Amino acid sequence: MSERARLTRGSIARHLVEQTAPLIIGVTAMMSIGLVDAYFIGRLGATELAAMSFVFPVTAALTSLGVGVMAGTSSVVSRAIGAGEDDRASRCAALGILLGLVTGIVVAGALVLFHDQLFTLLRADGAILRQIGLYMLPYALGFPLLLTITGMNGVLRAQGAARRSTMVSLSFALANWVLDPILIDGAFGFAGFGIAGAAYATIGGWLLGLGVAWWNVQRGEIPFQPSALRGAHVARGIKDVLRVAVPASFTNSINPVGLAVMTGFLASAGDAAVGGFGVGGRLQTMAVVPLLGLSGSIGAIVGQNWGAQRYDRARLAMVQAGGFCVVYGLLAATVLYFARGWFAELFSDDAATVAATMRYLEISVWGYAAYGLFIMGNGSFNAIDHASTALSLSLARVLLVMVPFALVFQPMWGADAVYGAELAANLIGGAVSMLMAWYFLHHRRKDGPAASAA
Repeated sequence: MSERARLTRGSIARHLVEQTAPLIIGVTAMMSIGLVDAYFIGRLGATELAAMSFVFPVTAALTSLGVGVMAGTSSVVSRAIGAGEDDRASRCAALGILLGLVTGIVVAGALVLFHDQLFTLLRADGAILRQIGLYMLPYALGFPLLLTITGMNGVLRAQGAARRSTMVSLSFALANWVLDPILIDGAFGFAGFGIAGAAYATIGGWLLGLGVAWWNVQRGEIPFQPSALRGAHVARGIKDVLRVAVPASFTNSINPVGLAVMTGFLASAGDAAVGGFGVGGRLQTMAVVPLLGLSGSIGAIVGQNWGAQRYDRARLAMVQAGGFCVVYGLLAATVLYFARGWFAELFSDDAATVAATMRYLEISVWGYAAYGLFIMGNGSFNAIDHASTALSLSLARVLLVMVPFALVFQPMWGADAVYGAELAANLIGGAVSMLMAWYFLHHRRKDGPAASAA
C-alpha cells in the first residue's frame, strides 16, 4: 500500500473532521464572494440586484464545470493512490490540470459569443439584460483561470491535502473582498465600474488563487509534471478523468440550472420577487457550507479506501457523514427560519424584496438536511466511479420533481410553488440518494476497483 494512502488508515471520524474542517473554511470563503457581490451590487439599485439574480445560477452552473474537473481528477488520483499506483496518480494529476485549462478556454469563447442569447432565453430583457452583459463579458474572459485552479485543487484533495486546498480558496476570496468595493463603487478618486467591477474583482481573485494553487501543488507529493505523460496511454488517462468529470460537471450544474428555471418562473412577479429569491438563495448557500465541505471531503476518503479495497471503511465514512448532515441541516434550518427577517434586511431596504426573501426562507430551509445527504451521496458516487448515477439522480431531482412541481402548483400558489418545488426536490432527492448509496456500498464489485493505466 502506498505511503500516500493515509486515509486508508486510522480513525474514519478523525479523517472526516480533519478533511472537512479546512474545506468548510474554504467553501465559506468562496460562498462569501456571492454575498459580498450581492451587498455592494444591491447598493447600486434594484435593477442591478435583479441582474445578478439572473447571473448567479448561470455562473454557479459554469463553476460546476470546474467542480467536475476537480471531482474527476480527485477520483482517479485518489483511487490510484489507494491502489499504490503512484506513477499513474502523477499522470492523471497532470491530465486533470491540463483538461481544466482547455475546457476553460472553450467555454470562455462560447460565453463571449452567446451570453446575450442565453439570458434572453431566461427571460431577461431591457435594462436588466444590459447590466448582465456588462458583467458577463469580463467574467467569460477570465473563466479559464478558474478551471485551471479547480484541476489543481482536485490534485490536492486526492492527497487529503485539505488545508492546502483551503489556502487557495481563501486567497481567491480575500482578493475579491478587497477589490469589490474599490472596483464596484470606486475609491481614492476612482469612479468604479458598477456591476462590471464585480467581475473584475472576481478575475483578480482568480489570478491570486492560481498562483497559490500552483505553489501548493508543486510543493506537494504529486507536483504538476507534464513530463510524466511521456510514453503514457494519454487517451486512456483522459477517458478515466472524463468518465467522472463529465457526469460530475453536469451533476453539479443541474441544480443551478434548475434554480435559473425557477428564476424564470418568478420573472413575471417582478424585480422584487426575483431579487428576494436571489438573496434567499445566497443565504441558503452560506447556511449549507458545512454540508458542501463534507461533500468535498468525502470523495478522497471513500476513494482511497475503495481503491485499497477497504469497503468497510468506505461504508463507515458514509454512515458517519450522513448523521452529521441530518443533525446540522435541521439546526441550520431552525436558525435561519427564526432569524429570516434580520438576514433579509441585511441585503435590501426594499420592503417587497425583504418580504419575498423571508417567505422563501420560511419554506425552503426545511430541506437542508436532505440536501446535505444528496450532495454527500453524489460525492461518494463520483469517488467510486459511479458518476453516472449521481448525474441520473440530479436530473431526476430537477426534471421529475422540481420543475413539474412548480408548473403544476404555480397557478394556485404563485411564488410559494417555486419555493415548495425546491423543498420537495431536496426531500425526495436526499431519500433516493441514500437508498442508492446503501445499494452500491453493500453490493460492491467482487473484483475490486478496476485497474487501468493512464
